[in-house]
Amino acid sequence: LTNLESCCSLLNSFSYTELNKNPVEGFSAGLIDDNDLYRWEVLIIGPPDTLYEGGVFKAHLTFPKDYPLRPPKMKFITEIWHPNVDKNGDVCISILHEPGEDKYGYEKPEERWLPIHTVETIMISVISMLADPNGDSPANVDAAKEWREDRNGEFKRKVARCVRKSQETAFE
Repeated sequence: LTNLESCCSLLNSFSYTELNKNPVEGFSAGLIDDNDLYRWEVLIIGPPDTLYEGGVFKAHLTFPKDYPLRPPKMKFITEIWHPNVDKNGDVCISILHEPGEDKYGYEKPEERWLPIHTVETIMISVISMLADPNGDSPANVDAAKEWREDRNGEFKRKVARCVRKSQETAFE
């Protein structure tokens, strides 16, 4: 291992150890494989007083070898209907975008990935995303359109179906 890889492994295991000692409300995290610190599975509890309340959504966090210099990728394994989650489950939020200038000028550099972010700050951002979708920068255009135009109709029905399905499959 290079010094950077060793350092990153230590950072990852420290974050993992820290999360186990001081769990954060709303999610739990664990390694997919005890021999691979770069692949985590998270369970996110749908935030109270949102359409996602009661849901138990499974996702994977995959860390690059040069973490924390670059952000992890997050993908929901459980089906979820949300403007900021594409139809394949990939999460699209600023904190997970590569650091630096946004070539489209939409995000400020400080809104994008910074090496100070942790699994905890990522998960808090994802829980916030569930509570308050960003319809102006959608990964799922159809969900964003429904969220803007028919939030209490079709959008709400699709989310409720995903919540029910997540409860049925949460611990498979």
